[in-house]
Amino acid sequence: MRETQKSKHYDELEFTDDFMFCKILQNDKALCKELTELILSKKIGRILELNSQKPIEITSDGKGVRFDVYMEDDESTVYDIEMQTTTRGDLPKRMRYYQGMIDLNLIERGAKYRELKKSYIIFICLENPYGYSGLHKYSFKTICAEDPSVEFKDDIFKIILSAEGKKSDVSEEMRAFLLYLSDKKTESDLTKRLHKKVLAARAHIEWRQEYMTLSVRDEDIREEGREEVREEANKKIAEAEAKATEAEAKATEAEVKATEAEAKASKAEEIVAQAIRRLMTLKGTSATEIMDEMEIPADERDKYLARL
Repeated sequence: MRETQKSKHYDELEFTDDFMFCKILQNDKALCKELTELILSKKIGRILELNSQKPIEITSDGKGVRFDVYMEDDESTVYDIEMQTTTRGDLPKRMRYYQGMIDLNLIERGAKYRELKKSYIIFICLENPYGYSGLHKYSFKTICAEDPSVEFKDDIFKIILSAEGKKSDVSEEMRAFLLYLSDKKTESDLTKRLHKKVLAARAHIEWRQEYMTLSVRDEDIREEGREEVREEANKKIAEAEAKATEAEAKATEAEVKATEAEAKASKAEEIVAQAIRRLMTLKGTSATEIMDEMEIPADERDKYLARL
């Protein structure tokens, strides 16, 4: 899937760069077939359809997927080959999503579920998503958890290649291909031909112009994204400031009300204290006796005595 990233200069593009990877394989069916057979360690059928950056958008909300290299052969098999230059933790879920979109696309084209094609989702990774393992190749298929010898036979296969593999788990030709991806060393006939394709592609005027156009578009998209982020950030800051101002106003209002309530309470206490003083003068009795007659609770008397 094509990812927006800071563009390289066209003369710096390598086979691992999305644009170069797609252009070379899309325009050389034989080379694409050879590479696929190397990855699968078996021959595949005659390629009937070969697309790069093939979009599939069949959901109601317009969400879809754009495959790097998408192929269908005459043996009812679909292949999706993706170049992944950075490690992403969501790789298994992305592969699941791609598989689902392939099946939905086939059904949209009139296929019944019994006619769903065998599919291979292949991710070529420069880094190792399972670094602790050290393999160059990870192949996945659906099997029974209780008895691994029982296959589910849903014809779904997922393969992850890692250029960072350390073990002797692949052929010399595959090892040379992965070494070319990571170190640009050409130690096999295939890698030498791939590198020649890269050099020829760098001299391709139309592709250069197309890449420059895409780079400008991507930069515009990034700038639009940055502007949207800035606008959203400013909006959130304004909302936060408004809430803070509102909270401050409410706090001030609460303080005013508390002060008013305190003032009223103080005034009421003073009125009661004045009444106690008048009665003391009229009756010639003590404050305690007057407060007894007024039935003032014992725990409230100190505040009145302080005012006498």
